[in-house]
Amino acid sequence: MRLAHHISPLLLALLAGPLSAVAQDAAPAQRPEVAAAAQKLQQPVVEWRRDFHAHPELSNREERTSAKVAEHLRALGLAPRTGIAHHGVVAIIKGGKPGPKVALRADMDALPVTEQTSLPFASKATTTFNGQQTGVMHACGHDAHTAILLGVADALVAMQGELPGEVMLVFQPSEEGAPGKEEGGASLMLKEGLFKDFKPDAMFGLHVFSSVQAGRIAVRGGPLMAASDRFNITVTGRQTHGSAPWNGIDPIVASADLVSTAQSIVSRRTNISKLPAVVTFGAIHGGIRYNIIPDSVEMVGTIRTFDEDMRQDIFADLKNVAQHVAAAHGATAEANVPDQVGNPVTSNDPALTARMLPSLQAVVGADNVYEPPLQMGAEDFAYYAKEVPSMFFFVGSTSKGIDPATAPSNHSPKFVLDESSLDIGLRAMLQVTLDYLDSAAQT
Repeated sequence: MRLAHHISPLLLALLAGPLSAVAQDAAPAQRPEVAAAAQKLQQPVVEWRRDFHAHPELSNREERTSAKVAEHLRALGLAPRTGIAHHGVVAIIKGGKPGPKVALRADMDALPVTEQTSLPFASKATTTFNGQQTGVMHACGHDAHTAILLGVADALVAMQGELPGEVMLVFQPSEEGAPGKEEGGASLMLKEGLFKDFKPDAMFGLHVFSSVQAGRIAVRGGPLMAASDRFNITVTGRQTHGSAPWNGIDPIVASADLVSTAQSIVSRRTNISKLPAVVTFGAIHGGIRYNIIPDSVEMVGTIRTFDEDMRQDIFADLKNVAQHVAAAHGATAEANVPDQVGNPVTSNDPALTARMLPSLQAVVGADNVYEPPLQMGAEDFAYYAKEVPSMFFFVGSTSKGIDPATAPSNHSPKFVLDESSLDIGLRAMLQVTLDYLDSAAQT
C-alpha cells in the first residue's frame, strides 16, 4: 500500500491555529543531546535488533524477548515489572525535576511466517501454528521497535537527573493478536492495570513501515488505522462421494458462492464515499480427499472499517449473506461475525499531533514528514489512544532506490528493514519525548 506524499487540508487546518505559529517560528532543530545519544547507541540498537530478529517469538510466547528486555532495564538501574499480559515488561524512569508523565510503547511479537531473505541473521525458528508447521519471523518489524525503545531507555536514564517528569516504558506482547481464545496485547495490559498507578498525560508509539521510504516519517492527526475484526463462518452440508454430488449437499460450492456474494457488501451495500471498508476472506478449509465432498467448510477473514455504524452494518450484512446463500444450496451456516472483540480505530489526538510535528521535522527535515492516507491495517495501540492523548507515527523502512510501492510489505516473508530506520526511530522517539516533557513542564 503506497502512502500519499502530501500534507492534507485537515492537518494544515490544525496547524493554522496557535500551534502553527510554534511550528513555523521555532525553526525545528534536532536537540544536541538527541544527536549525541543516537550516535552513541547506533551500533547497540542494531545489534539488539539483529538478535531479536534471529530469535522471534509468536504472540503471548515472547519469553526470551521479554527476559532480554527486563535484563537490560535492570542493568540500567530500573525496576521493571514483568508478567503483565503474560510477557509484558514495564519500567518507569523518574526524572530529577517535576514535570508531566509520558508513556512510550514498543511491541515485541513476531509472525507465523517462514523467512525468505538472505540476511545473515535471518530467522530459522519454526513452530506449529493452527495445526500447521511454519517458520517464525519478525516480518512486521517489531524487533526494530523493541530495540529502538531499549535505546531510548538508555538515553533517558543517562539524562535522568535533568529529566522533567516521568517516562513509562511499555514493552508489549501480542500486538498481532492472541492465539485461539487467549487474551493478550494492549487491551489485556490495560485490563491488568497498566495505567492504574501511572496515568500518562501523553503516549507515543511508532511503526517501521515498508510503504514509507527510509529517511521519511508519516503521521496524521485523527483516524490513522482501521478498526479490525475477525470472523469465522462454518458452512455445513452433507458428505457424499464426489462422483454422486446429488446424494449429498456440497458445502464447498455453497462456500464459493458465499465468498463471491460477500464481495457485494462493500461494493454495493456500503457507502465507501464516506470512509473506506474492507471484507477479506483469509483462509478456507474443507475436505481431505479429491473424491469426497465433505460435511463442512470453515472460512475465516477480517473486516476493516473506520466508522462504527458501517462496522455494525457490515457485521449484519455478512451474517445475512452467509445464512441465506448457504440456505439456497440446502446447507446451513454458522456465522460468528465478529468471532471476538476486535481492535478499535487507531486515532491520533489532533492537537497533540500538531504540537509534536516540529519534533518529527527536527529529525528528518520538514520536507520528509508528510501525512499518509487512511491505512486499512490495524494496531492495538488504539486501546491506549482511547485512554490518553496519543500519537502513533510511521518510520520509513524501505531503502532509497527501491520503490516503496513494490517493495516487500510488512508481513511478507521477504520484508527487509533498512537499518537506518533504527537510528531515525530512536531520534524521533527521543526528540518527541524530550520536547513534550520540556514544553509541558514549562506550562
